[in-house]
Amino acid sequence: MPDPVVSIRGLKQRALSAGRWSVLGFGLGQVIRLATTLIMTRFLAPSMFGVMAIAVMVNVIASLLTDLGIRQNIIQSRRGDDPVFLDTAWTVQIVRGLVIWAVALAVSATIFVAGRLGYLAGDTVYGAPILPWVMAVSSFSVVIGGFQSTRAPVAERALNQKRLIQIELVCQISAFLAMVAIAWATRSIWALVVGQLVAGAASVLLSHLALPGHADRLRWDPTALKEIVAFGKWIFVSSFVGVFALHADRIVLGGLVSASELGQFAIAGTLVAAVQGVFTKLYSTVVMPVLSETARGDRARLKEVFYRVRIPTDLTLLFCAGFLAATGQLIVGILYDHRYAEAGWMLQILAVSLVWARYDATQQLYLALGEPKFVAFLNFARFASVFLALLVGFHVDGIRGAIWGFALHQVVIALLSYRFNAVLRINDFARDLGVLVALPIGYGVGWGLERLVAR
Repeated sequence: MPDPVVSIRGLKQRALSAGRWSVLGFGLGQVIRLATTLIMTRFLAPSMFGVMAIAVMVNVIASLLTDLGIRQNIIQSRRGDDPVFLDTAWTVQIVRGLVIWAVALAVSATIFVAGRLGYLAGDTVYGAPILPWVMAVSSFSVVIGGFQSTRAPVAERALNQKRLIQIELVCQISAFLAMVAIAWATRSIWALVVGQLVAGAASVLLSHLALPGHADRLRWDPTALKEIVAFGKWIFVSSFVGVFALHADRIVLGGLVSASELGQFAIAGTLVAAVQGVFTKLYSTVVMPVLSETARGDRARLKEVFYRVRIPTDLTLLFCAGFLAATGQLIVGILYDHRYAEAGWMLQILAVSLVWARYDATQQLYLALGEPKFVAFLNFARFASVFLALLVGFHVDGIRGAIWGFALHQVVIALLSYRFNAVLRINDFARDLGVLVALPIGYGVGWGLERLVAR
């Protein structure tokens, strides 16, 4: 039997290496995204970002409504390196992509007909004449994504992040070049659509050519399919309600505010996502594989490993939340022209949502333990709370109230996470309270920077 101390050290070394590559890759990716956004906002009007936000939302909703957790299943399953299992998963993935495209086309056609019949207000995003066409074309990206090689999740399972990050950066640069070239030539929203398609095609191609491992082929194994469905049914339920919660802001605000206002909200959301995305990436590509391997080999150490990976990320997220809450107006003023000024106060409010983003690590814990039902319950609670918070907030104080509701609704998720963790005997309240000191420190640093710049 392997020495457990050696195994633990080996896991730690691989996790640290994967974490470094994930942070480096995501950091470079965010630089590319920020450069893309800054350049594209010079070429395109805010309303175009509002329309694209809805089109992307529909694609993501259609994707998550058919989500079976194939990637997560490959990472956590004991059969995650079995060619029969991988081929079956790849086949299911392709079929799913085609189903998603059909759903997206149906939604596009419905919005087109509703607009022509006058059922959609012309001054809202849903009433924009170009929206159905943008949705129909951009949704083809999910068909492309269905052919993604299973070599990618197998590499994640083994914490081999280096090549995955390199592929991701190549895809982002390819999309950046395509978008900027078309935006410069046409000043059209189609630049954003083409960028999405180019990124998807590059990712699929490189997943087959640049990663080692099993060559995928079409196969339909009943045993493998049974395992995929058994795990995926809870992912499906989770995604079914979670997708609406995830995009509730765009769903609700798209029918209440103008395309320009939604576009500015999308810009503020992008800046918050740039921070949260670093940790989302770490949770999914490092934390989940580490916790999965620990759960398979040494369940007694799971709580300690969980908090060891959480404490540094909690401190950083809370610091960033305080910092952005103090400097939102300053950051937007530096990065964007006067047309996007309203995104500044939106960013300050949305920064509060980073306080709750740290509980995403808990959801990865549930998946690592093969307990996706807990994630489903959390997403159902998020679904109910976010819609209520948005609508009540908008009724009380318009778009400002809605954004506050959106920023605060996840307190429900935090409370439920503690309840589920109690069942799993994972809670450590002393550590959870101790990290909160980073929030006022971040705000103080941001406040001081703002005062310094104001002078």
